[in-house]
Amino acid sequence: MNYQTTVSIKDEEKLKEKKKKAKVYNQKPTPAFIGASWTALLIGMVSYCIGLWNASMELNEKGYYFTVLLFGLFSVISVQKAVRDKLEDIQVTEMYYGISWFTSIAAIVLLVIGLWNADLELSEKGFYGMSFTLSLFAAIAVQKNTRDVAYIDKEIETKEG
Repeated sequence: MNYQTTVSIKDEEKLKEKKKKAKVYNQKPTPAFIGASWTALLIGMVSYCIGLWNASMELNEKGYYFTVLLFGLFSVISVQKAVRDKLEDIQVTEMYYGISWFTSIAAIVLLVIGLWNADLELSEKGFYGMSFTLSLFAAIAVQKNTRDVAYIDKEIETKEG
């Protein structure tokens, strides 16, 4: 015999409905965090570029390192976008998702290989590695903040309209 009451069955149904609902992330990033993210991105990129400008290496080497920076920035932004799209149930093909991760890893590997074989002081190698890492991390944070603000503004607009 089923001794459940109608009330307990309805409670179970409500609980199931709550679990089915998509999670809503509605905490807008603070202006301080947005500013810190942009500042970190600018510091990382500008430091890296000033280091390249002042480096005593051939122009083709400078071009290689600059291209690796741009490639890395684009790649990590692409990964952040793909991860966020999946989180928001926006369709992302596995091909795009995989390529995004592959290119991000490839950019880091290309920098490591370039620095490993470069005729630079160890401190210079560390400088390029750290400014590159700072730039990539900051690019992800800036992209995340941009998406968060747009998502929350859209949610607010939908509720008001």
